[in-house]
Amino acid sequence: MAVKTNTVVTTGQTLSVREIDFVSQFNFRLQALRDLMGIARPIRKQAGTQLVSKVATITLGTSPAEGDEIPYSAVAYTEVPYGTITIQKYAKGITGEMVSKYGYDVAVAKSDQAFINKLAGNIQSAFYTYLATGNLTGTATGFQAKLAKAKGLAVNFFKSANLDASRWVGFVNVKDFYDYVGSANITVQNQFGLNYIVNFMGYDVIFLLSDNELASGKVICTSAENLNMYYVNPNDSDFARAGFEFTTDELGLIGVHTEAKYSHFVSEMYAILGVVLFAEYLNGIAVISETVSGNGQSS
Repeated sequence: MAVKTNTVVTTGQTLSVREIDFVSQFNFRLQALRDLMGIARPIRKQAGTQLVSKVATITLGTSPAEGDEIPYSAVAYTEVPYGTITIQKYAKGITGEMVSKYGYDVAVAKSDQAFINKLAGNIQSAFYTYLATGNLTGTATGFQAKLAKAKGLAVNFFKSANLDASRWVGFVNVKDFYDYVGSANITVQNQFGLNYIVNFMGYDVIFLLSDNELASGKVICTSAENLNMYYVNPNDSDFARAGFEFTTDELGLIGVHTEAKYSHFVSEMYAILGVVLFAEYLNGIAVISETVSGNGQSS
């Protein structure tokens, strides 16, 4: 894979091709996610920053008598704490014996790719869990009805709050999607492990998630303008002064260092990152579940 331009290192020393390739591939994967979700550029934060979502409450003004001044409707914002953005640390080691037995491409290169997938997957999984806590909740019967209701609630919120919203993002269970479309000729796209469809039922993009990412029966919708990516740059701290050297991408989403531990005949890789996908308005996220009939069964 071609090396991404502007890759930097804290010390400016000659870089390991393996480190550059790792941070480049990690960046490509998150870039694909950002592009699909419409996140223009990640927002840099300091480690320890408290992340909060907002809940917007709208109170309509009283309709005045003829000729009287029209009062403004009141919009109040309540902050809902989410968590603290922190640096996370990971490592893996490949023994010389494994390299000898399986070869470099399997023992090292493939395990590096699995490492990237897991790191990026953790970021995505935490985000999907967070989305499911959206405050715009309701029920509907059937896949199409849930998609329509989710978007209707989300559109109504952003219009009522006078917030910009022009691009709509959905999240559905992949099995529910295929149950609905059956044998219909609908193109499902795949990019860096992301399965999605574009321009479907009024949504700009819909992500198809597994059972462990989104429970069957649920549909989520929000505006792309509601989504952000926050990150801590590994170069923000005093790591370099403490003797730590990390290769980073141009933004600083991840820091990677590799070294040979001769005493144990192990090739070590260390990765540090602090990346969080986030929504600014919690009640700008619609979460629609399947209507449950009186006997407790989904209808």
